[in-house]
Amino acid sequence: MHKLFNDKEFFSSMFKISTPIVIQTLVSSSLNVVDTLMIGQLGSTAIASVGLANQVFFLLSLLLNGISGGAAIFTSQFFGKKDTKNIKIVFGFCLDICLLVGVLFSILAILIPKTILKFYSQDLSVINFGSEYLRIMGFSYIVTSITFPYSAILRSIRNVKAPLFVSGFALGLNTFLNYGLIFGNWGLPIMEAKGAAVATCISRYVECIILLLYVYISKSLLAVRIKEFFMCNLEILKEYLKTTLPLICNVVLWSFGITTYNIIYARIGTESIAAVNIASTVEGLAFVVFIGISSACNIMIGNKIGSNEEVLAFNYGKRYIVLGILGAIIMGVFLLLGSNTILSFYKVSKITYEYAHNILIIMSCVLGIKVLNIILVQGILRGGGDTRYTFLQSFIAMWIFGVPLTYIGAFVCHLPVYFVMLFGISEEIVKLVSGSSRFLSRKWIHNLVENI
Repeated sequence: MHKLFNDKEFFSSMFKISTPIVIQTLVSSSLNVVDTLMIGQLGSTAIASVGLANQVFFLLSLLLNGISGGAAIFTSQFFGKKDTKNIKIVFGFCLDICLLVGVLFSILAILIPKTILKFYSQDLSVINFGSEYLRIMGFSYIVTSITFPYSAILRSIRNVKAPLFVSGFALGLNTFLNYGLIFGNWGLPIMEAKGAAVATCISRYVECIILLLYVYISKSLLAVRIKEFFMCNLEILKEYLKTTLPLICNVVLWSFGITTYNIIYARIGTESIAAVNIASTVEGLAFVVFIGISSACNIMIGNKIGSNEEVLAFNYGKRYIVLGILGAIIMGVFLLLGSNTILSFYKVSKITYEYAHNILIIMSCVLGIKVLNIILVQGILRGGGDTRYTFLQSFIAMWIFGVPLTYIGAFVCHLPVYFVMLFGISEEIVKLVSGSSRFLSRKWIHNLVENI
């Protein structure tokens, strides 16, 4: 154990990369909690409606993460190889694809919000309430599809501070505007849930503009000219698609799986999906440290593989796994002990409160499994470019185990929502077993840029 952690360079790099990401994720998750608390003052229907409407953005963000994540695998390894020209080429591919996806989601959200929400719930009040929110949110999706790839590629080339400060400012603005527009403070109109959507739109436009200004004023590596967005290298494009398509397919299938889970919870009842939304927001806050750690893991492993230090990349993976286990134990205890205090801030029905409390207890008990999967899959395996394996792993775990068992728990066994969620944990167990085996085999290590 002493030898495993006796590496000053490792910890120095980890903290430099992960700390800004942790802070950024913490700010984002904290403000999501604030948003949920504000909307929670409007009742369970409002929470359920906004939560379901935000599933569309959730799907979009997953797709953008998949596209950007595939590009970041390459740019991270190119950065380790000190190949700046090809970083720009991969970034151009990434931004073009993200924009196409953002435009499609924007059109659907603006034109057919009620049709989309009918997939999630049959409650007319939830559909009507949520569709107004979703239509406004649709106007923010295009700028979001620009911000995502810029932030992801900046991090992959170890510029983690800029995305932190930009998103931190934008998210602070979002909370400030939420308080004014939801409740009509500071002379602003009372817009309730629609006010939250307007606030989010404004903050995302501001975030995109500031990020672009930073990139071009500072003459960052990503300050590419218009013609460079369309530069083509067929060899790189082939490898990029070969690596990224499994990742995108993985994200699409996983996002549909999460959507299916939420449809199941919503069909159990409005109180159930409200409780899930509350608990998921809190769980997201508990995960912030591990998201930062897994992001640092992904970048550092990619850099080492790109510079042909594969043994060191494997040792880095071992260190991150141990750190994840220790951190998950500590965080799980805090979540378990603090569940009642957290829920006391929400003005919801007694049954919603009870459901959310039981869900949080279950979440705290299985936190360690989820954390290890985040580090193994998002940090180590993807950092090594092993996207085809992670695609098959995720597909089998979710669609062969997680989703069918959750459906059985809800509609065959007719269990309460917290027990239904427990059935879905089977997905995480399958991923942990398969991910650990793959890591030990070292077959996940792929130098994608060696011959480019």
